[in-house]
Amino acid sequence: MTVLDFSALDLDQQLLDALSDKGYERPTAIQAAAIPAAMDGRDVLGSAPTGTGKTAAFLLPALQHLLDYPRKKSGPPRILILTPTRELAMQVAEQARELAAHTHFRYRHDYRWRGPI
Repeated sequence: MTVLDFSALDLDQQLLDALSDKGYERPTAIQAAAIPAAMDGRDVLGSAPTGTGKTAAFLLPALQHLLDYPRKKSGPPRILILTPTRELAMQVAEQARELAAHTHFRYRHDYRWRGPI
């Protein structure tokens, strides 16, 4: 599937505005392959070099799902993202903040280390 720009991915205008704010014009190969599959409810296993947009490839479908199925009342977190390192958790949280900038979503990042098992 050839995707020439993010609007072809059926993303909400709030997400498209955030992508525009970040200067993203068209999806990378991993995003073009992963986003439609994830938005169709399929499991996705992807691999791509550092800096090719893997984080946005999983965050955008997750945020779109939250927009498509809004919460009727407050409750527990609806998305949990686990990362192997504190640094990666901080990077994912920052990317989530930027991509959700035009939404009403709240987010939080937390990291814990209990030492070797």
